[in-house]
Amino acid sequence: MKKTLSLLAGVVVMAAATQVSADAFEKRVSIGAVAGTTGFGGDVSWRFHQNLALTGRYTDGLDYDTDFDEDDITYDADFGMKASSLKVDYFPFGGRFFLSAGAMMPDIDANVTGTPNDGRSYELNGVDYSSAEIGSVVGTATLADGVQPYVGLGWRSSNAPGFGFFSEFGVVATNVDVSLRTTNGFENIDPALREDIRAEEASLKDDIDKLPVFPVAVVGISYTF
Repeated sequence: MKKTLSLLAGVVVMAAATQVSADAFEKRVSIGAVAGTTGFGGDVSWRFHQNLALTGRYTDGLDYDTDFDEDDITYDADFGMKASSLKVDYFPFGGRFFLSAGAMMPDIDANVTGTPNDGRSYELNGVDYSSAEIGSVVGTATLADGVQPYVGLGWRSSNAPGFGFFSEFGVVATNVDVSLRTTNGFENIDPALREDIRAEEASLKDDIDKLPVFPVAVVGISYTF
């Protein structure tokens, strides 16, 4: 959160250093409908200075299915995407192009189901367990949640009234977490199986955590008052 506040402070300082008079600029509000990598939704942007705007956004409703292999187990993951954000947009030239920094509250997680490639046994931390013994391996995988710093850039015609198109590209920090269990629940009474599942969680987390940021790309249509 300290990094986010520093980014916001830096943007405000840059705007304060410009020579454009805020009194000569007519403040405007834009309302937009958006679609992108975190879902579909809307935003509101207040262009209160020729070089500054404050934008809030919410997106939801996008699902993404994928699978990945780990130790002869294929994991199917059904990710749900949604996010809200509050950011400062800095227009260095007073026109459409802007740089953006702020806080995003992503909620990107998946229900995970593991299937052994041979159809009979799971290899967990190098130990084989039969599917008849433990049932299935299921759980959740979280890619990003909580409050995370966001930076980006884009184009928006919030300096003039009327309809317009806009786009934005950025990244939000991730905080990966994985939680697994067996459907038979034997790990609750078998410490060795419990430790092997914790090791499998750590291995999956390392695989997912190779990218420290999640790409955010949105396009939309807006009306500026």
